[in-house]
Amino acid sequence: MHTNTVYFPTLEAIKKAATTLEGVAAKTPLDKNLRLSKEYQAEIYLKREDLQIVRSYKIRGAYNKIQSLTAIQKANGIVCASAGNHAQGVAYSCKELEIHGTIFMPAPTPKQKVEQVAMFGENFVEIVLIGDTYDDSYKAAIQQCTEQKKTFVHPFDDEKVIEGQGTVGLELIDQLVEPLDYLFVPVGGGGLSAGVSSVFKQLSPKTKVIGVEPLGAPSMLTSITNNVNTELETVDKFVDGASVKRVGDLTFAICKENLYKMVTVPEGKVCQTILEMYNKDAVVVEPAGALSISVLDFFKEEIKGKRVACIVSGSNNDITRTPEIKEKALLYANLKHYFIVRFPQRAGALKEFVAEILGPDDDITYFEYSKKINRENGPAVVGIELKSESDLKPLVERMKARKFYGDYLNNNPDLFEFLI
Repeated sequence: MHTNTVYFPTLEAIKKAATTLEGVAAKTPLDKNLRLSKEYQAEIYLKREDLQIVRSYKIRGAYNKIQSLTAIQKANGIVCASAGNHAQGVAYSCKELEIHGTIFMPAPTPKQKVEQVAMFGENFVEIVLIGDTYDDSYKAAIQQCTEQKKTFVHPFDDEKVIEGQGTVGLELIDQLVEPLDYLFVPVGGGGLSAGVSSVFKQLSPKTKVIGVEPLGAPSMLTSITNNVNTELETVDKFVDGASVKRVGDLTFAICKENLYKMVTVPEGKVCQTILEMYNKDAVVVEPAGALSISVLDFFKEEIKGKRVACIVSGSNNDITRTPEIKEKALLYANLKHYFIVRFPQRAGALKEFVAEILGPDDDITYFEYSKKINRENGPAVVGIELKSESDLKPLVERMKARKFYGDYLNNNPDLFEFLI
């Protein structure tokens, strides 16, 4: 698909994209966040791409690409594959430019995202739900492109898309009074990081641009480490906006040269950030949008006293996922623990467990007997939420001393997934 010459987006091309996007993509605010600034003793700014009309930066690349097509390509229509934000950007662009688009989405895509795509595209888009993963949708989309001579709008591995996403970088530089020391950018397929890092490389070369991926989908980090674009065998799809098995060839080549560093963040940490941003700042971020803020914890010594910006890439969070987000956050913080509890064969064992084994602030959040018969003596799977991490050791000691301890499930992922 691509030649061997490495493509780097020029400032002229990105400035041209900015002109194309005038009146379509919002110039999003760069807000200083007082809470984070105080917490990290640094100047922390958030580039609020979650405030775009489609609630993510994806409108920039999608519109820039579709607008650049020839009259014949526009007449034939376009196709894309996306699990969410790119689909919304494409749908909105199709309606604005009055071009017909077919959008392939994986069947498990949250209903809220499918409805948003339909709302933005109106009668200019057709949505096809197919396959279990983005890769399945991608294959179906490419097939239709080939058969019907339509243009495929790639979510990240495309020059015009990268140039469109690069406009986030131009705006950032424009909004800053003084240069940044650090810029944290979420990375999925690499379109945003490729575009933005190209701008900073040319206009603010001293800024350390750091790419952030979910721990369960480190495709860019793996590729940069291997010095070759590497496809991962499996990915954890929780951070759906940034979980790709393989980054773009174009984006890999650019990020390899431009990024100061590539790092990963555990999914549980991302969940903590989502809850904190909502509860403390009244800001809704999706998992991918929380990556750049989540990573601050791992750089707290380095960024002290520095000027730092985090790109908040999107806010398309499905509210039905809140219990899962809370659970992952508690597990990550070591406040939620699952045990197999074996009740001793003595009268009142359950009452004894609740009254004497549990600490005053411990809460049972999950309880299920493993056998439906012989309940009094059968083992049970018990989920316990603690007030403090330090409450775990004494709890386990009390369970062992009184012969209640069966097994600890948090460290046993296979059994954990099976039982919970």
